[in-house]
Amino acid sequence: MEDVSQLVDKGEMLPLMEEFYTIQGEGYHTGTAAYFIRLGGCYVGCHWCDVKESWNAELHPPTATSVIVENAKKNADTVVVTGGEPLMWDMTSLTRQLKEKNMRVHIETSGAYVLSGTWDWICLSPKKNKLPTQTVYDNAHELKVIIHNKHDFIFAEEQAALVNDGAILFLQPEWSKKEQMTPLIVEYVMSNPKWRVSLQTHKYLNIP
Repeated sequence: MEDVSQLVDKGEMLPLMEEFYTIQGEGYHTGTAAYFIRLGGCYVGCHWCDVKESWNAELHPPTATSVIVENAKKNADTVVVTGGEPLMWDMTSLTRQLKEKNMRVHIETSGAYVLSGTWDWICLSPKKNKLPTQTVYDNAHELKVIIHNKHDFIFAEEQAALVNDGAILFLQPEWSKKEQMTPLIVEYVMSNPKWRVSLQTHKYLNIP
């Protein structure tokens, strides 16, 4: 009998923090219904992270991937895997089982680890302190850069130069700075129309 740590290493169990059915609040799929699977574990360490309780994977019980998939299938046709940083874990088993249930499978990732799993949509939200791997740059469908200060516009352009040509580009104000940064983002997008504005609409709607 394999122990839990081996099953986690293989992606057959994953540190599940929470799972919930809601409306996608950000980026390309804003406004659409989706079942969110939030996995524990992250070493990227963004100071403005709004789910810091996800960082320590040991706080979140290893859960059989098959159980996670069954819960998702009861609720929705589209799943968003988020964290934490989900690519810390091998996503092969989870995405294979979800696809076997004919579900659309999305991921929200900093891209800081090598890509694993099979995805219908990859939202890359890169962070300065742990930059994405080439595998994620090459496969991202969407680049979503969080704007916390004016320097982040420079970082956004640096990241846009590294993703594949098909990636759709978004700028999103960091929630605590939205009053200061949103007008700057609007002005920037109007001057640089390759970019789009993303807002955390779920927070305005007061939903998860």
